[in-house]
Amino acid sequence: MSHTYLDELNDIQRQAVTTIEGPVMVIAGPGSGKTRVLTYRIAHLINQGVNPWNILALTFTNKAAREMKERIDKTLGGGMAQSIWAGTFHSVFARILRYEAELIGYPSNFTIYDTQDTKSVLSNIIRENNLEPKVYSVNGIRARISSCKYNLISPKAYTEQHEMIQEDHQRRQPHFQKIYKAYMARCRRAGAMDFDDLLYQMFILLHKNPNDIIKKYHHKFRYIMVDEFQDTNFLQYQIVRKLVNYPKSPHNVCIVGDDAQSIYAFRGATIENILNFQKDYKDAKTFKLEQNYRSTHHIVQAANEVILNNNRQIQKKIWTDKGQGDLIKILQAVTDTEEGKRVADMILEQKTRYHLQNKEIAILYRTNAQSRSFEESLRHLRINYRVYGGLSFYQRKEIKDMLGYLRLIVNPNDEEALRRVINLPKRAIGKSTVDKVSKLADDANLPMWAIVEKIDSAGLSARATNAIKGFVKMIKRFQKQHDTKDAYELAKIAATESGLLKMLGEDKTIEGMNRMENVQGLLDGIKIFVDTEPTVEGEDNSLGTYLQSISLLTDQDTDKKSDDNVTLMSVHAAKGLEFPSVFVVGLEEDLFPSFMSKNTPDEMDEERRLFYVAITRAERYLTLSYAKSRYRFGQVRYNDPSRFLDEISRENLDVAVPFSKSGGGSSRSGVSGAGIGKYGVAARQKVRAIPKASTDPSFKSTKADDLKVGQQIEHFRFGKGAIQSIEGAKGNEVLTVHFKEVGEKRIMLKFAKLKVSGGQ
Repeated sequence: MSHTYLDELNDIQRQAVTTIEGPVMVIAGPGSGKTRVLTYRIAHLINQGVNPWNILALTFTNKAAREMKERIDKTLGGGMAQSIWAGTFHSVFARILRYEAELIGYPSNFTIYDTQDTKSVLSNIIRENNLEPKVYSVNGIRARISSCKYNLISPKAYTEQHEMIQEDHQRRQPHFQKIYKAYMARCRRAGAMDFDDLLYQMFILLHKNPNDIIKKYHHKFRYIMVDEFQDTNFLQYQIVRKLVNYPKSPHNVCIVGDDAQSIYAFRGATIENILNFQKDYKDAKTFKLEQNYRSTHHIVQAANEVILNNNRQIQKKIWTDKGQGDLIKILQAVTDTEEGKRVADMILEQKTRYHLQNKEIAILYRTNAQSRSFEESLRHLRINYRVYGGLSFYQRKEIKDMLGYLRLIVNPNDEEALRRVINLPKRAIGKSTVDKVSKLADDANLPMWAIVEKIDSAGLSARATNAIKGFVKMIKRFQKQHDTKDAYELAKIAATESGLLKMLGEDKTIEGMNRMENVQGLLDGIKIFVDTEPTVEGEDNSLGTYLQSISLLTDQDTDKKSDDNVTLMSVHAAKGLEFPSVFVVGLEEDLFPSFMSKNTPDEMDEERRLFYVAITRAERYLTLSYAKSRYRFGQVRYNDPSRFLDEISRENLDVAVPFSKSGGGSSRSGVSGAGIGKYGVAARQKVRAIPKASTDPSFKSTKADDLKVGQQIEHFRFGKGAIQSIEGAKGNEVLTVHFKEVGEKRIMLKFAKLKVSGGQ
């Protein structure tokens, strides 16, 4: 058979493909042809006479396994690829466990519990043991059990984990071990395994049957390959070791991955697996794929410079022959709202200048809650987008829940809002109760609110009746404050007193914290709305006006007709993807890197790897943006630019404005205590706060006839600025003013309190 597939590889790739005996480690930098090497290596094994059914290829998605088989078939033909054991760890081990389950006390037709099944079992155990569900949250307990399994800690072994038991007491969960033991017993009794058990029980199978089962699968899987090895956890690696290590084993295992792209520690992945591979297999041959086929020179150089700052890594230097390309642009914004607008404006400019389609552009952020300002700015410019790997901001459940409360305050006859929040958090008003109220409303031809407002027993239990009365009393209390509180103050009261924030705060999982952050992001958005000058006659900063302002945004979320969309996604979700143009946004200390990463050097290293992944998604154009100030928890926070920006050398950057720090923070990357950075500019310019509204009576509404473009004015809150333009019909003029301290603002003249402060 022809060996033409080898002609498609560079020298290092070819060596990695043709070295088929003994342990092999392929370090594959971003855009270096990793998938091609993995695919051709399997094809080469088959071409050298290895039976396809003697090859095990473990991937992290079933899609990757399918594509691998398709490419092998195209290379070799004959349909031999279908006999390869290729798939995710979970799918391959589930297949083996079907054959061998009885050896570990499970039926061969065992059930696989999904997340909802697991949560249901845990809920029952918590209830039966009379434990407080708010303390023993199902999501938190499920995550902790998962962590125990990944670290091979059985319920029995848990009794010896004194540090973990101490943590349980600190969390006010002293009965965790009891729940874990009961859960495992109940799964076994039901002949069921959850998703984690497919790994955990696979290890138990191999561990308890070393003579027959291990021998059987050593003979079967003579060549083992593991893709994305940097993303494996402790348990996955231990299973691979058991399959590879046996007396006189040739150790025919090949791992492919990149330590610089290890970003899933929060899921249990451990970078030690790839860093220690050569210690575990001292005769391992290492091949470094360092040529990047994706990105231009400045992008590749920036990636090299950033990752060089990590403490523990496998040294490599990525290079490209795709030309110098454009310098990396730095966008500095005064506020997070302005950041959204500037990014959207630049996307429009790139579409025009470089003839890019929407789908060739991505905005990457550290947390999903950041999507809001970019979504709103893209909508304003009528640029289609989609939020990848999650819902659009206003379509997220927790956002709809919060908005449900706000809608009900403004309009108590809003039945959809009433149904959504009447039992959220749970307050003994179940579905059957709501259905009865709905029927009473239908029979009387009245809104549901009219029924609940004057509820008596109406065939309901005393508990449900009292719960409804308490709910109505709470909503009425909110409504009374509608005319005296601005939208933010009222929304914050509703979020707190309804119990919604408390409920979200009790879920300590990653998903739970994201939901909490999203609701906080909504509240910050309301605060921005309140603090922004009205531009339309009759507008105010009330809750009703706010809900009206976002109603069109939420309606547009349902329009999914176009397939040409700008992609919005978290950096974690972007791994493995590439785009001609990438915007990495929110590059500020405590956001990216996250404030949660500052506990240990290892955590900061992971944040830096995350930034490395973000910038290496870009093929031709890379833009890095940050805001000097950002609303967090209803307060304006002033931010230092991310330390990662300091780690990129000046020759790779197009910097319109020197990076400025807001004061405080540590000296880093050549930024000395004297405040002089690598750009030779003062690195700690103080960012002044937006001044409070003046009480000076000379600040008043001004007639358009008294104003002209270029004139210097002073605003009662934004300070001094120059008029850039005057638009609109007489009596409804809108000024665009560039203020020295807060940047550009559009304000409606009839509502604006200002005074002329000088000539042109």
